[in-house]
Amino acid sequence: MSTGWKPGLPAPTHDDLNSCVQCGLCLPHCPTFRVTGLETSSPRGRIAAMRSVQAGETPVQGDFTRFTDECLACRACESACPSSVPYGRLIEAARIQTEAARPAGQRAVRRAGISGVIGHRRMTRLMGWGLAISQALRIDRLMPRSLRMATPRVTLRGMRTPLPRSSGEGPVAMLLTGCVMDIAFRPTHLATTHALVRGGYTAVVPDGGGCCGALAAHAGEVGSARALARQRIAQMEGAEVIVVDSAGCSAHMRTYGHLLADDPEWSARAQAVAAKVRDAVEIDAPPGRQCDERVAVHDACHHLHAQGIGPEIRRTLRAAGATPVDLGDGGRCCGAGGIYNVLEPGMAATLGEQKARAIIATGTDVVAVANPGCAIQIRNHLQALGSDVDVRHPLEIVD
Repeated sequence: MSTGWKPGLPAPTHDDLNSCVQCGLCLPHCPTFRVTGLETSSPRGRIAAMRSVQAGETPVQGDFTRFTDECLACRACESACPSSVPYGRLIEAARIQTEAARPAGQRAVRRAGISGVIGHRRMTRLMGWGLAISQALRIDRLMPRSLRMATPRVTLRGMRTPLPRSSGEGPVAMLLTGCVMDIAFRPTHLATTHALVRGGYTAVVPDGGGCCGALAAHAGEVGSARALARQRIAQMEGAEVIVVDSAGCSAHMRTYGHLLADDPEWSARAQAVAAKVRDAVEIDAPPGRQCDERVAVHDACHHLHAQGIGPEIRRTLRAAGATPVDLGDGGRCCGAGGIYNVLEPGMAATLGEQKARAIIATGTDVVAVANPGCAIQIRNHLQALGSDVDVRHPLEIVD
């Protein structure tokens, strides 16, 4: 049968596409549809476009690429879908196709950023030092506003903060240090190691660290995503538990078995590692301090929709005496979406401001955010609105 997909690359499957019955129950849960009201900005519309490519009626280039680029891959539609449509798998496969169809110059630029910098720890650290120095000297103000709003706050002190290689006693729990987390969220890593020790684990930080490959997978760079997955598997498979304090990374690492399913050398190892992954908020540990305060809770999409995590954050806060406060926005995406706020700054800015206003409306002084992209997006939009609400990982709040 004739198809519009490029041969030799993963593509949305016939069975996955046909699992959607076009009921439209996903529409009010889709952040881009809520902003635009356009069918092409909805999961149902994007799946219809995928079916059109599958049938050979529509090319991958042009409008189809635009429709898939605008998707946040937040997977809110999956939580709402009565037919259990695997939309996350569909959109990632579609993006592999659209990425391959881009002009060579565009692909080279995108690959350089995603694979050449974020995928290599030394380059990520170099980028971190550059950001820390430019922000200390306030040179970053010369950056375009859209790029500045997607940039993490990096401090010279944070870049110099060492992580303990091993601490505590008990089963070995190895911490993923990651890419952006490693340069901008060292306090979160420290709080996570403290929680592991309190929970009866030996907290181990592996030599070299490294990216899990989530950003590459979301952008359609499947080759880079698989290469990074193999690196992390080889590095961490000896641990009894693999602990991840970034919602997007824990969600992605749990898909390693699917990502490397057709690789006979790595498939079984990938499945074994995926089974060991625990998000940091799932670790049962007593709090390190009591905090009698109201804490707003932002549920990261890759917690709420990809992993079903939500009550765990609230239990962690309540155990320390804090009062969790829901935002009242139905868990709407903040607009970060990995590097979505860099590639789609207009839509990201609209959603980021909506999220910041929902947080301000709670009247709290701190908001719990367990994903680095969300934390960057929310902190920058809160500051743009003149708010001094503190953005912290839930384990930092109780450390």
